[in-house]
Amino acid sequence: MSLKKAGFIILLVLLIDQISKFYIKTNFALGEEVEVFDWFRILFVENEGMAWGTKIPGEYGKLFLTLFRLVAIVGIGYWLWDSVKKNGSRILIASIALIFAGAFGNIIDSVFYGIIFNDSYGQVAEFMPADGAYGTLFHGKVVDMLYFPLWQGNLPQWIPFWGGNYFTFFEPVFNIADTSISVGVILLLLFNKRAFPKEES
Repeated sequence: MSLKKAGFIILLVLLIDQISKFYIKTNFALGEEVEVFDWFRILFVENEGMAWGTKIPGEYGKLFLTLFRLVAIVGIGYWLWDSVKKNGSRILIASIALIFAGAFGNIIDSVFYGIIFNDSYGQVAEFMPADGAYGTLFHGKVVDMLYFPLWQGNLPQWIPFWGGNYFTFFEPVFNIADTSISVGVILLLLFNKRAFPKEES
């Protein structure tokens, strides 16, 4: 696969990711929810930290996380360029492109959203608000909206530790960028031998 085709994958994912985030941010208040099906809802939440809402404590935790993401995206970008240069398999290059696009999509939120939107608490945010944005450069929050509560209910009592508790599967709320990263990683795991073929001696 050529670098041009990999770039098309990246551009397509970024466009879908950012358009969906802009729409949610400028049409939903934080916590607002729309039920599409019983098992799929649009739910606007913001992620201040890493995956699953984990935060790095301290005054500079968010800044450290954003800078780490920027370093990581450079490494992924080099991996993509090197794989194309070495005529890597299509599945490998497509997977890296998906991972790169997803990581870059969330970096855009972390770097810029704090200075181009006001907050969404009890209101619909404005793009480039006249009275100021909610944060500073590198301190933006990642917009999530895809929610798939496939099953909700009380777990059977015989299940260790969680028996009798109310449980939701699948509980995390995520976005297109997260989906792109997950698909890229899953492709590498499922098609590992095709992605990393061993040279015959």
